[in-house]
Amino acid sequence: MTAPDLSMAQISRRMLSAKAEQFTESVIREMTRLALKHGAVNLSQGFPDLCRARGNQEAARKAISDDINQ
Repeated sequence: MTAPDLSMAQISRRMLSAKAEQFTESVIREMTRLALKHGAVNLSQGFPDLCRARGNQEAARKAISDDINQ
């Protein structure tokens, strides 16, 4: 296979170190990919950019103040 025949993905793959080749997809990256695939709201990164109901905000505040997390 000559250089012009290589795709960018193949070239990028050839440039990875042996250690980097052992890495697996992160959970955040996987959830982002799945959210995009299914048209879902992606809660794996940052905060949703949508209107939140007043009751949900209050419930979240209470959970935080009660030290309920994760």
